[in-house]
Amino acid sequence: MARLLILGAGGRAGRATVAEARARGHHVTAGVRSPERHRDLDGAGVDLVRADALDASQIAVIAPGHDAAINATRPNWQNPPDYFVRMNAALVRALESAAVPRLMLIGGAGTLTTPEGVRLADTPGFPQSARPRAVAQQRALAELHAGAAPIDWVYLVPPPRFVADGPRTGTYRHTASTQLADLPSQAISYADFAVGLLDEFERPRYQRLPVVLTG
Repeated sequence: MARLLILGAGGRAGRATVAEARARGHHVTAGVRSPERHRDLDGAGVDLVRADALDASQIAVIAPGHDAAINATRPNWQNPPDYFVRMNAALVRALESAAVPRLMLIGGAGTLTTPEGVRLADTPGFPQSARPRAVAQQRALAELHAGAAPIDWVYLVPPPRFVADGPRTGTYRHTASTQLADLPSQAISYADFAVGLLDEFERPRYQRLPVVLTG
C-alpha cells in the first residue's frame, strides 16, 4: 500500500482519483481548500486535510511520508495568467523539501496541438472563455520543461472531451505525443483517466513529459 497526497480532491477529477486509489488499497491524503464542504471524502483510508496547492509552506508540512503527490486542482476563470506557473513552482519546492519523489499533474486539453503545430486554444471553435486558462497551462508546461525540476514529474492530459459521468471501463490508451492526430479517441471518462493515472503511479513509464490519456 502506498501513500498518495491528492490535491484538489474535491473536484470531479480529484474525486475519481481518490476513488481509484482507494479501490487499489492505497492510503490517500485528500487535500482541499475547504474541508467543511467535502466531509463526504473523509473515511476509511482517506485523511481529509486543508491544503492550498499555491502554499508551499503548507504543502511541505502535509507532504512528508507520501510516495507521490497528484495535483487535480482546477482553478477558476478569475485566476491570473501566471497561476499555473506559480502553483507548479510551489509544489516542486514543497515536495523537494518533504522528500516526496514524484509530482503527477492533471493538465488540460488546451495544451494539445493540431498536426500543423497550431495550439488547440488557437483553433476556430475553441471557447474564448477557456483560452486564457489554456495559454496559462501551456506556459506552465513549458516552464516545467525548462526548469530542471529537482523531483520527477509527469503531466497527464485528457483529450478535448473529458466525460464526467462516463463509465469506468478500465481501458485507455497513452501517448507522449500531444498532437490531436495521434489521439485514437478524443474522449475519456474521469474514471478511466484515473485508471491511467494510477497505473502510471504504480508502473511508471514516463518522466518529465506530457502524456495524453485517451479512451
